Amino acid sequence: MASRCWRWWGWSAWPRTRPPPAGSTPSFRHHLSTQEKTPQICVVGSGPAGFYTAQHLLKHPQAHVDIYEKQPVPFGLVRFGVAPDHPEVKNVINTFTQTAHSGRCAFWGNVEVGRDVTVPELREAYHAVVLSYGAEDHRALEIPGEELPGVCSARAFVGWYNGLPENRELEPDLSCDTAVILGQGNVALDVARILLTPPEHLEALLLCQRTDITKAALGVLRQSRVKTVWLVGRRGPLQVAFTIKELREMIQLPGARPILDPADFLGLQDKIKEVPRPRKRLTELLLRTATEKPGPEEAARWASASRAWGLRFFRSPQQVLPSPDGRRAAGVRLAVTRLEGVGEATRAVPTGDMEDLPCGLVLSSVGYKSRPVDPSVPFDSKLGVIPNVEGRVMDVPGLYCSGWVKRGPTGVIATTMTDSFLTGQMLLQDLKAGLLPSGPRPGYAAIQALLSSRGVRPVSFSDWEKLDAEEVARGQGTGKPREKLVDPQEMLRLLGH
Repeated sequence: MASRCWRWWGWSAWPRTRPPPAGSTPSFRHHLSTQEKTPQICVVGSGPAGFYTAQHLLKHPQAHVDIYEKQPVPFGLVRFGVAPDHPEVKNVINTFTQTAHSGRCAFWGNVEVGRDVTVPELREAYHAVVLSYGAEDHRALEIPGEELPGVCSARAFVGWYNGLPENRELEPDLSCDTAVILGQGNVALDVARILLTPPEHLEALLLCQRTDITKAALGVLRQSRVKTVWLVGRRGPLQVAFTIKELREMIQLPGARPILDPADFLGLQDKIKEVPRPRKRLTELLLRTATEKPGPEEAARWASASRAWGLRFFRSPQQVLPSPDGRRAAGVRLAVTRLEGVGEATRAVPTGDMEDLPCGLVLSSVGYKSRPVDPSVPFDSKLGVIPNVEGRVMDVPGLYCSGWVKRGPTGVIATTMTDSFLTGQMLLQDLKAGLLPSGPRPGYAAIQALLSSRGVRPVSFSDWEKLDAEEVARGQGTGKPREKLVDPQEMLRLLGH
């Protein structure tokens, strides 16, 4: 792909004041006039937001799109965030691969924007730049004891079992009986499900090639002694952030039974009549599970279960409690809360009561957070987003954003698709209206020269396909769809970089 970009822009990197080479023909001048009509656009980030944005931008008949990614491999949270027992969700990778195979799209991995190349340098090389790099950080609890061994973010835990390079050495200690997850969203339920899935069930998933969980994570999970997982939320059953699919999976999880306090659901039957249908169906399932007698088959399964999970509502974490020697986490001190307000404005306020919940592992799952990528890009550190109007970065013409860095870390892949298409639509509108720089831009040709001078070796999509083939080959020996490479240096060595 690199050679294609250089060939495409063979002359356009010349200063526009320089005359055509001696002996040039009208065909050269025609070639240059074609460059004038070729919008060069770059997208930063190769997760769903990046690829969906690129997909929409390629609707322009001449646009060329370069996708930059700091990891050597593409697909972002589809690869590193989707639960390893949800392979069907990863099928979207097929669509992204089709986009990457377009003759007008190129992927450049192993390039960290903000370190290897700056946003101003990208803006100089392209007609437009779209920031789609997602939410790479987690929201801190900001409570005493958060730094103790035995406490980690759910984001890091997910990254560990999904093979995210920066989390490959996490080594969570699963020798305790009880784990507490602070948060009640889909990520929290994913983590609880992975923690409580019986080893033999994980082995069964392996046999039918339905999981790409890393070898190291599988080894640790096989030895896990965790029997109980509590998911703690500040508010009540009507405010949980997970969806019905994830809840149903937890209720049906082999070898595990739910623990729900019927008192938490008093008066809820009347309240759910007025809520939107998805929320109503979710709450009704919670209500039935908490208050109704299970059927014979379910009752028998729960009676024989050796593991359990529960939802603790109306509890807000105040402190991670240390063990007697102060060396690791031994519990969480929770403030009991009650709800004030109605609808979306409902908030949890402390009642003054406290309770301690013993545990040996604390996982914070209170949300992801984007980071600022470059000092030249406006950033709202309170909301964790780039200030924008419909994807147009405020006060910076030619700069756009999509996905979580645009709207915050909410929604599913389909939400990101809609959001990214909208940003792409706004960019193409601005292009048509003549609001973007006119004249040719060198695109990747200029960036490649910069990266080369800085000793950075980008990874192309064809390079990724070599790594992909290696992962699939390694997985075949163990019956897995793939064995993920988790060390970036090993990836680059395999590519001869």
